[in-house]
Amino acid sequence: MTTDVPLQGADLDAAVLEDDHSRVFHSWSAQAHLPSFVVAGGSGSHLWNHAGDTWLDFSSQLVNVNIGYQHPAVVAAIQQQAATLTTISPATANKSRAEAAGRILAHLPASFTKIFFTNAGADANENAIRMARLHTGRDKVVSLYRSYHGNTGSAIVATGDWRRVPNEYSRGHVHVFGPYLYRSEFWATTPEEESARALRHLERVIQSEGVASVAAIVLETVPGTAGILTPPPGYLSGVRALADRYGIVLICDEVMAGFGRTGSWFAFEQFDLVPDLVTFAKGVNSGYVPAGGVAISAPIAATFDEQVFPGGLTYSGHPLAMAAIVATIDAMEAEGVVENAAAVGSEVIGPILQDFAATIPVVGEVRGSGVFWAIELVEDRVSREPLPAQKMAAIKQLCLERGLIPFLAENRVHVVPPCVITADEARAGLEILRGVLSDIGE
Repeated sequence: MTTDVPLQGADLDAAVLEDDHSRVFHSWSAQAHLPSFVVAGGSGSHLWNHAGDTWLDFSSQLVNVNIGYQHPAVVAAIQQQAATLTTISPATANKSRAEAAGRILAHLPASFTKIFFTNAGADANENAIRMARLHTGRDKVVSLYRSYHGNTGSAIVATGDWRRVPNEYSRGHVHVFGPYLYRSEFWATTPEEESARALRHLERVIQSEGVASVAAIVLETVPGTAGILTPPPGYLSGVRALADRYGIVLICDEVMAGFGRTGSWFAFEQFDLVPDLVTFAKGVNSGYVPAGGVAISAPIAATFDEQVFPGGLTYSGHPLAMAAIVATIDAMEAEGVVENAAAVGSEVIGPILQDFAATIPVVGEVRGSGVFWAIELVEDRVSREPLPAQKMAAIKQLCLERGLIPFLAENRVHVVPPCVITADEARAGLEILRGVLSDIGE
């Protein structure tokens, strides 16, 4: 911004865009086609630009702002920590780090005893895979095609979607199809068939790869970016049984699904299993300061009592991030944020989306829980042909014009507002979405 006269409003938004596009290299983007969306501030479930346009956020940015924008207790905790100690090496003992680990462990089964802190979800998965390989003495990692685990060496190769293909530099990764009844790979017609056949497929791949070579099964408890694919009954408990049968470490990636998103502290609580390692990030402090980590069960933690764990990060357990974690979890407990997410999901979002499925022709299926839902959009309900990209782009534009920030992935709209969204805010956002989808379907 080269002018000496302070810019305001729409002029400031335009200047920010110009400077951003000329200087910033954006992720997952062709640099000649960048976004034109400027954010100046936010509060709760709302954002605004410098011109004063406001939006209700149904995206939580990248499904991470679980506690909403500018929560005063979390902001104050970061400020207080900054005034006390801004940074310290992970080799030291630090009060904020120990307290953050304790807050997280308090919401996990008793089998978990230690937390390894990372900077984000990708390096959480990276280090969980490393732990599993060292603990078992095996090499191979099995994960799902419909998944996303992060943009680092092993995490991106564990990922199943298109982003894996230009980044396949890590060894020993094998992929399988998980359950997805709406577009079944297994010719299933019921959830029970889908679960049983997906488990049989997983077991045969493990056997074919060599049971003694498989270190870990890595899966998002509820695959997020891939479509919020809530597992059918019996699937996750069946994966747990296979991991036990063959001595494989089970890693649940809760980076997106954890900390209230599905209506419970961790998504795996809603299913009959306890994993060996849990990776987390995003909602642990709503992204106020970058943080992630691995929750480690006692047997795996004991592996490294005398054996050096060959991994670490300069900013592991950064004091500002730890203070944000402590304040976030304390606020979520005190304010019933997880309970709110569960109630809004079951009483407002779920019923209204079911009405979408019954009344809006482009809606093929809705699925989810808490504040973690997907609307699968189709050209034709019989053929289930996905809604094309140009129509998805039109949905995004119409939502923004009408005051709603959507989260779009392929032919889906994900309804993923902050966990603090009120019932009235959820209804208002869904009515905007109803109008947009109805207009697109005409």
